[in-house]
Amino acid sequence: MVDGSAVLGVFSVYIAGVVIPGPNFVAVAHKAASATRFEALAVVAGIVLVNLFWASCAILGVGIVFAAFPWLALAVKVAGAAYLIWFGGRLIVNASAGRPASIVNAPAGGLRQAFAQGFATNIANPKSMAFFAAVFSSAAPAHVSIGTFAAMLGMVCVVASGWYGFVALTLSHARIAAAYRRGKAWADRVCGGLIVALGVRQLIR
Repeated sequence: MVDGSAVLGVFSVYIAGVVIPGPNFVAVAHKAASATRFEALAVVAGIVLVNLFWASCAILGVGIVFAAFPWLALAVKVAGAAYLIWFGGRLIVNASAGRPASIVNAPAGGLRQAFAQGFATNIANPKSMAFFAAVFSSAAPAHVSIGTFAAMLGMVCVVASGWYGFVALTLSHARIAAAYRRGKAWADRVCGGLIVALGVRQLIR
């Protein structure tokens, strides 16, 4: 049996967490405007998979684990912040070097790489870890049935896929992508700077 009120409560918390811009949003937006629509959607798939993982952990009690082992939460936070700083710094360096964006249909390797990028960005995203460990887990009941658990994961999948998919499809529009390519160097520097700032912010908080 599905506990509709529990699913609705988690939904109200989760949708607010998803739409707030963060590293995931920047990664999808950058890929959508700089590469192909399929690559952008592959990034979305990687992000959604990690969200399902974090949601499962939150429902099963990962917040309790981090509370019992604060050093583990700190290690995840530092590793995630380091990745964000590295990823943002690479965008800035590539922009300064004038490396062109891919504007042709992506081969299979490109899709795999884009999926891995989305996965790595989200799994190393301290914002996601903190949100699911603290906010999401507090909204989820202590004990849920298998049906409610499945409904919550389905909700996470639909919301994340819908939002990030919308961002990917919108920003991969031909006119928007063309505008991005005209100002690619500056756009990459801005995106890279935002990601680096997010990483630094996580380190000092």
